[in-house]
Amino acid sequence: MTSSPIWHPFTQHALEPAMRHIRKAEGAWLEADDGQRIFDGISSWWVITHGHRHPKIVAAIERQASKLDQVIFAGFTHEPAEALAAGLLKIVPEGLAHVFFSDSGSTSVEVALKMALGYWKNIGASRTRVLALEHAYHGDTIGTMSAGARGVFNAAYEPLLFDVGRVPYPKPHHAQPTFDALEIACRKGDVAAFICEPLILGAGGMLIYDAETLREMHRICKAHDVLFIADEVMTCFGRTGTVFACEQAGISPDILCLSKGLTGGSLPLAVTLCIPEIYQAHFSTDRSRTFFHSSSYTANPVACAAAEANLKVWRNEPVLERIIALSQHQAICLNDLEPDPRFANVRRIGTIAAFELAQTQQGYLADVALNLRARLLEKGVLLRPLGSTIYIMPPYCTTKAELTSVYSALSEAVDEVLA
Repeated sequence: MTSSPIWHPFTQHALEPAMRHIRKAEGAWLEADDGQRIFDGISSWWVITHGHRHPKIVAAIERQASKLDQVIFAGFTHEPAEALAAGLLKIVPEGLAHVFFSDSGSTSVEVALKMALGYWKNIGASRTRVLALEHAYHGDTIGTMSAGARGVFNAAYEPLLFDVGRVPYPKPHHAQPTFDALEIACRKGDVAAFICEPLILGAGGMLIYDAETLREMHRICKAHDVLFIADEVMTCFGRTGTVFACEQAGISPDILCLSKGLTGGSLPLAVTLCIPEIYQAHFSTDRSRTFFHSSSYTANPVACAAAEANLKVWRNEPVLERIIALSQHQAICLNDLEPDPRFANVRRIGTIAAFELAQTQQGYLADVALNLRARLLEKGVLLRPLGSTIYIMPPYCTTKAELTSVYSALSEAVDEVLA
């Protein structure tokens, strides 16, 4: 095979010289050029919800592409964007009233941070500090890397990053240090916003915390007039067992970031929703108060049509029932896995399962990850461990038999890698 000029994401090409060619996908399965079927155990980086190529979403893409493919979104609008915005406002937490379109999870969070800072500047208040949880990951653009934890992901880019206050990760049954630190920071009066991934920190290690903790962090922010940003890029549309993770805490953020599953995973699209006060702070005859953010493909009509179709799938198909079934299947598999001494810290929230490989090098750069990933691919399973942390996050169409086979393949692969 000839060498490709493509530079792949999160890939050390010196260790992974060859990329698998995928020619098609359907449901929970990928098909490689050589005919091998590969189970998509991470929903293709957490984006595929219902399964690959859901027919209703594909049909909506085809219809829209035949009518309007792209139009500048400054000075113009179109039906797919209007319908999607209206549909989202019917299902997101109460109080959110305005929808800003972008094209990825990172940009949705960049938009959120800029909205928060713009709000305080435009109302004449000197609040410029951002707070975030320890171990957080919010994306790979400059603002989102700044909000994320410092580490191997962004060490090379440290000179570009701005300072962000860190709040300790709320450990299970020991969240008081988190509350105390958040309270102390908010009391200083200079905090513009607090951003968090509700209920589970994804790339930070699939770290799970409870709804009561999320509710208390939200309460503290509200008590000190600090804007609360919920980064639901990963958790939206059912991953944690409810449509939005914030539902489980009964909270409504001031700013909500959505992407990944927004289109069912079919096309890139993101939205940042906010409360009326933030919009009104930018609404003025003074053009300097304009919200200065855009991307060339803002509210792309084809992507918006896919997302609108996704909302219809949620309305017309038993999606939550599928999520409940998958969550139960995950629980059964983890129950069998928990006594196994090869694994530690077995945990689950909704459809997401995670655990660590015991007695191996820990951390994101653990060598076991590459070896385990390669062995699993040989067995027809796509998993992508975060170093020594293994997680399984499949599409909602996954059957009990398919999930059981994934755990079986994983057990065999671990034996081979640790032998």
